[in-house]
Amino acid sequence: MYDPRQVILKPIVSEKSYDLIETANRYTFEVHKNATKPQIAQAIEEIFNVKVTKVNTMNVVGKPRRVRVAKGKTRSWKKAIVTLAAGDTIELFAN
Repeated sequence: MYDPRQVILKPIVSEKSYDLIETANRYTFEVHKNATKPQIAQAIEEIFNVKVTKVNTMNVVGKPRRVRVAKGKTRSWKKAIVTLAAGDTIELFAN
């Protein structure tokens, strides 16, 4: 799991994530469940050529769902909020 494209799965696109980009230069990504903070920081730096100053991670637990009689739950996943150095941006999120 050392390939950066396997660590960073996809960006999170929502109003809250765009607000974090504008106010605090923080970007949100869905990452591999077993990825560590140093691996996430290294992957972001390699993919986007930016300087990462801080990484916050959280495990998002799946919610219980029901379709008629069948019970189940949505998938669990890991989210990373990455703070970049001043002046760095990721063009993927550009307006």
